[in-house]
Amino acid sequence: MGRVTRTADLWHHYGRPRHTTDRAVPSGFHWSWGQASGPGAEILGDLTGRCVGDLGAGAARQAAHLAVHHHPARVVAVDASPAQHAMAGDLYGHLTPQLHLALCDVPAHLRASPDTYDVLYSVFGAVDFTEPRELLPAAVRALRPGGRLVFSTLAHHLGGTPADPDVRHTEIGAKTPDGAAAVLRRWVLQEHVWTTLLDEAGFTRITTEVLPGGPGPRVADTLLVRAFRTDDQRAV
Repeated sequence: MGRVTRTADLWHHYGRPRHTTDRAVPSGFHWSWGQASGPGAEILGDLTGRCVGDLGAGAARQAAHLAVHHHPARVVAVDASPAQHAMAGDLYGHLTPQLHLALCDVPAHLRASPDTYDVLYSVFGAVDFTEPRELLPAAVRALRPGGRLVFSTLAHHLGGTPADPDVRHTEIGAKTPDGAAAVLRRWVLQEHVWTTLLDEAGFTRITTEVLPGGPGPRVADTLLVRAFRTDDQRAV
């Protein structure tokens, strides 16, 4: 597979068929790979009056659900893809200012937002596709004391290969806007690796849970991870 420049939008084609047929604000919130089982938004805690960030929001469907159904002060849907940002604006731009769509590199956005968020989350989003030693320290600093990070990621590679026991990425197929072959980096890591990375970044009260996937060649188990910024001192 060919490599492309860092500025190519490798998410240009993602979600386009659904964009034309499913334009409603989702009535539910799902963490699992199959988007049909497991816990919902309740594990984010009471969002009333809270500032919430969706890291790698794509078309912002989960963010729109939270903005409409969970009474936050604000949900910021952050994504670096111009195509995904444009789709999110077309679908849910009318929900502003409660839903804010931010076209930005996620670690850069977090570094520019210290002590801003009560809750950060990622549903197979930026946590999957960003070097974790860059993303997680930025996330802990963007949270307010006591704030939480929740993310779902693959518990194993698609096809069943075990998750990696070290901090290394896998290259997966993608396409440039003009259809040329390209690759994306994805981090599929074992539970203990995520726990170590979160601890090193300054998170505490780290818990993990595996949500079973089910039968089928592309169905996968989901690793659901929760962690908090410490209440009593600046996380480092």
